[in-house]
Amino acid sequence: MNINENTASILKEIEKKYESINQKTDTQLEGLLWSKPTTYWDYIQTDALLNLQVQRTVLPDEMVFILYHQTNELIFKMILWEMNQITHAENNNAGFFTERLLRISRYFDMLTNSFSIMENGMDVAQYMKFRNTLTPASGFQSAQYRLIEFCATDLVNLIDNRFRKSFDNTISNENAFEMLYWQAAGKDYHTGKKTYTLEVFEKKYKAVFLDFMEEYKPINIWQKYKQLPVEDQESAALKEAMRHFDYTVNITWVMQHLNVAIKYIDQSGMGDGEATGGSDWRKYMHPKYQKRIFFPQLWSEVELANWGQE
Repeated sequence: MNINENTASILKEIEKKYESINQKTDTQLEGLLWSKPTTYWDYIQTDALLNLQVQRTVLPDEMVFILYHQTNELIFKMILWEMNQITHAENNNAGFFTERLLRISRYFDMLTNSFSIMENGMDVAQYMKFRNTLTPASGFQSAQYRLIEFCATDLVNLIDNRFRKSFDNTISNENAFEMLYWQAAGKDYHTGKKTYTLEVFEKKYKAVFLDFMEEYKPINIWQKYKQLPVEDQESAALKEAMRHFDYTVNITWVMQHLNVAIKYIDQSGMGDGEATGGSDWRKYMHPKYQKRIFFPQLWSEVELANWGQE
């Protein structure tokens, strides 16, 4: 058998690879004889992916709603994947940091623009019917979105605005958890008690959240930024990428979500104007109330004072 120089080089590298893990190269190569060629549908798992949509009603536009939110969760996973590259990088620099942040912002820009699918792509009457079958589920229960927030910023910036100024960074994660801004959204605003929506959410994810809170205290995006050399921190491109990410997540995307909710829940003239999860959704969602800001140090006093103002 004639083996050209390139093939011989590749075989040598393959041999090194398997020797490093105490595996026989011949066995691994022979296995290739019996492996089947990869197809698009096997690699992407298309059949499994397209069978994850299960409607609770016979209303056609419920499928739009399900697919849209599943797509959001996939994009959230992409965002967390990129955030992980920044937060766990051993040798970070302004260039790498900026490039990865821009990737994340593009994902959020796409999410923001995609809200037109929800706003204009569903029949209002159908939505107001099938949303009743979703109670008490709520988009509030997206665990990945909460993980994105923990990855992005110091915990103090996720504390309810009423408690933020007096927040003690030394308190336990357990106590801080009860002060997170979305705790208010998960409580019945008439009684102040935790709703069923919040209770089941915490039962499923609280342990994960507490672990995440602890892990990302020293390595969240803001902390990794502060660990860069001073000259990297002063990079205009990096600062702009940080600000764009902050503004897109906490104002642009949130406002698009709010406007869609207003159209269906408030302006449709149907239903009781209540969220499926029982929260005071207007104050929970509008950025001017909670002033969720990942990197307040990168904004001027005027910008901070007018955060979320229309």
